[in-house]
Amino acid sequence: MTPDTSENALQKQTIELFVKMGYKFISRSENLTFRNNDKNEVIFKEILVKKLSEINSYEYKDKFYKFSPKNIQKAINDLNISLNEGLNIANKKITNLLLYGTSQIENLADGSKKSFDINFIDFKNPENNDFYITEEFEILNANQHQKKKTSRPDLVAFINGIPVMVIELKSSLKSVDNGVRQILNEQNKDNIQNFYKFIQIAMAGNSNEAKYATTQTQREKYAIWKEDGLKDELRKLIDDREISVLDESVFALARKERILEFIENFIIFDANVKKICRYQQYFGIKNTLKRVKNLENGKRKGGLIWHTQGSGKSLTMVMLSKILIKTYKNSKIILVTDRTDLEEQLKDTFFNTGIKPLKATSGADLINKLKSGASVIITLINKFNKDEKDILTDSNIFVLVDEAHRTQGGDLHDSMKSYLPNACFIGFTGTPLLKREKSSFLKFGGEIHRYTIDDAVKDGVVVPLLYESRFAKQGILDENSLNRKFYMISRNLSDDEKDLLAKEWTKFQKIASSEQRLEIIAFDICEHFKSAVKPFGTKAMLVANSRYEAIKYHQIFEKHFNDLKTIFVISGNEGEENDGGDKKFITDEYKKLLLNFSSEIDFLNRVKSDFISGDLDLIIVVNKLLTGFDAPPASVLYIDRPLKEHNLLQAIARVNRLYKGKEYGLIVDYRGLLEELSSSLSAYECLSGFDEIDITGAVIDIKKELVKTKTFYTHLNEIFEEAKHKDDLESYVLVLADSEKRAKFKNNLLKFIKSFKLVMTTQKNVFSDDEIKEFKEKIKFYLNLREIAQIRYHEKLDFKEYEKQMRELLDRYIGVGEIEPLGDLVDIFDIKFDNEVKKAKNLNAKAQIISSAIAAVISEKLNSNPAFYNDISNRLNEIIKEYEEKRINEEEKLNQIINLKELITGKKEIKIYPQNIKTDSLKGFYDNLLEALYQVSDEATQKIAIKIDEIYNAFSKYPEWQNNSDIENEIDIALQGILWDLEDETGIKFENFDEISKTMRKIGIYHYAN
Repeated sequence: MTPDTSENALQKQTIELFVKMGYKFISRSENLTFRNNDKNEVIFKEILVKKLSEINSYEYKDKFYKFSPKNIQKAINDLNISLNEGLNIANKKITNLLLYGTSQIENLADGSKKSFDINFIDFKNPENNDFYITEEFEILNANQHQKKKTSRPDLVAFINGIPVMVIELKSSLKSVDNGVRQILNEQNKDNIQNFYKFIQIAMAGNSNEAKYATTQTQREKYAIWKEDGLKDELRKLIDDREISVLDESVFALARKERILEFIENFIIFDANVKKICRYQQYFGIKNTLKRVKNLENGKRKGGLIWHTQGSGKSLTMVMLSKILIKTYKNSKIILVTDRTDLEEQLKDTFFNTGIKPLKATSGADLINKLKSGASVIITLINKFNKDEKDILTDSNIFVLVDEAHRTQGGDLHDSMKSYLPNACFIGFTGTPLLKREKSSFLKFGGEIHRYTIDDAVKDGVVVPLLYESRFAKQGILDENSLNRKFYMISRNLSDDEKDLLAKEWTKFQKIASSEQRLEIIAFDICEHFKSAVKPFGTKAMLVANSRYEAIKYHQIFEKHFNDLKTIFVISGNEGEENDGGDKKFITDEYKKLLLNFSSEIDFLNRVKSDFISGDLDLIIVVNKLLTGFDAPPASVLYIDRPLKEHNLLQAIARVNRLYKGKEYGLIVDYRGLLEELSSSLSAYECLSGFDEIDITGAVIDIKKELVKTKTFYTHLNEIFEEAKHKDDLESYVLVLADSEKRAKFKNNLLKFIKSFKLVMTTQKNVFSDDEIKEFKEKIKFYLNLREIAQIRYHEKLDFKEYEKQMRELLDRYIGVGEIEPLGDLVDIFDIKFDNEVKKAKNLNAKAQIISSAIAAVISEKLNSNPAFYNDISNRLNEIIKEYEEKRINEEEKLNQIINLKELITGKKEIKIYPQNIKTDSLKGFYDNLLEALYQVSDEATQKIAIKIDEIYNAFSKYPEWQNNSDIENEIDIALQGILWDLEDETGIKFENFDEISKTMRKIGIYHYAN
């Protein structure tokens, strides 16, 4: 027996798992009944009323009382949050109601009134809650003017009648991303935001893969879940089939105790953006809670959490802090960092998530704030003074140290502990520990949890980083070197562009040697940025060697390359390194920088905002913003400064954040830090302090990625091995008649073009000029083929979000020539369709274009008149078969297909209908009744068609009639009555009532529900 890989089979298996986890199953028809057949309603109110009455009571004078039905109803009404402020705000308000309940005023026995809380979920006693799972949960879309009237999430999980989790399932043959896109589409304003305002967890999955997120999460931020031991636990529930990735994800996130735990502690709002924790955050926090649970000699054991940059370290600190405050009475959280800008950033993160840390300005101020009852305080590490005599011995003080690797190895750590001898110290670092640091961190408490660079890349939490070393020589470059450099930079430019650049290049050669190198690098960056960054909607950062050079780089860009918008960000600290320029020059330029800003922090905030969402292209930095700056749009980091160890790893992580359309971050190294990259990163002096296993996956040699170009190219060419004539375009088009080959063609062409993009933005000589020329020609050919296949087979082979990027790439490097920009497919009913057919070069191509368009119409309109469209489909198949068997030639094939087109578009009548049969719906009923009631006279068939049309016309006046099972039964009863009367009149017995009813329903719904 062949295994069932369909969506329906997966849905059934997942429901069975939910039931085994203790959920009660509600069928599709039952979930409508629980909503009184109202598809605008998304809560099972009857269940919720009953549950709220059970789990809630209030205490008055040592007695417990049940809430009045009126207040129970008021509490439910409080959940009906308006969407006027947007989905995120509505979801936030509802989430807070689920967490904290709502207050209602009860009339007490003595005549007084008092407010008491009603909880929607009993988090303290999980067993008091009821859990439900339902399927095909149909909901009316907000915009009823669109073609699709309803949305229907595959699976929805409820707690106490409130929807909290949605799952979209896909066949194992389809990508999970299709399910993610469906979830995101359903959250649009026109669709079912009234449903998603309740949802806490959203998941898309098939048997091979599952991704989860929460409401309004961007597609690229959907995450996978990993957990040891899940299969062993699941084996107790599933013993008749293999356990899938989807099973593991559902069990990990949806089992009763876990889903309650997530809703209560592991979903937060960050400045009204809802975020759900990833598995490394969850287990980092759980391991920490387990470690700090027990007191030993009046102290709790701390430790270090190493979660690589980009994996959500700051939000881990937020979630941990919230749980610690909730768990330990009168607990205090102290947030410690070592730099003012990071202090502000961490403070903002906590503030945005609903925690307002107080800022301690000194050690004494810290102690005073702790004594005054402040629950969360933030301070700099250097505020701790060893001479301070005032100490606190409380064991419920938790010190969370950000970037602990920079400060916690020696005196600073000891100074902190002298203030707070019994405090629990928990360190966080985003980079691996150096070998020399590991022993010193043992006194910190040892490692609690790790999430490495390699883990993050494999999980898709960050993008991989590619590394390219460019001309690293210092000082004056000789003329030959300059000329070779000019050739490398300008190799992709037109002759006119090369002439213009050559004039600028001669100027560079005359510049003083101290600036010549900066000019050349700036020139290289500008050309690289224009070809590899700007066209694809991303940005870049440049690490300069000194404050002086940062300023000079900015001036060079402004003078020679003013189409590139740059800014330099330096410190005002005069003690910083000033080599290469005088102090007055730096001071004056720094003052100019801040001229229109109230403070340095105000300036930095503007720079960050302009870089992330404005028109700022390139930030030039030295130290500031080199760490701790989350900049998802940054895709390239240009390095012109010696960096090592933590500084190097932190710097390159500026470009590893996820961003739409960003597949990798690129490190362009002008200092030769890693030179020709080998597999052992720890072999390089700048990273030799790390253990190799800890920095695996940090960067990848760009050459390894370039090799993939040939692989994709080979796969693409293999599709067309069966093409009869390799120099004939039509032979290639015929290969793509197979829909599976078209899908494979699209996939490999996309991969090849994206890889070619990388080839054209690097200076690594992996491919010869002849190979690059061949790649360009083949891309142009395949894109022409793509356009032709789109029209020929009436199918848009789009690249979705990559379309714009690809177009930019082709315009710059290849030139699209006769390739026209993609537009919408021309409908067969459009007067322009015939013009598209005329463009085809031969008779067979014309026939294929028309037949594919006919097939599309048949698929779309089949239910309007199955008899008619099935007849057209059979005729089309017969024509194609006759041609393949050489019973007709190309001209005859084309003429017969044109005849079908004229029938389907109404230019020719397939037959003369009776005078009574005028409308399309009547024609549909009549044609199909002629087949079903072939023994009956034509006149009787006309009468029955008219009666059925009247029935559907009448019932269509009811809202959502097509989904109402009661109305469906009434229509069936009316139809059966008509056929019984006909049996009495003719004496003919109709045994195929179910088939007739099913066909009539398809036609009725098509004409009266759309």
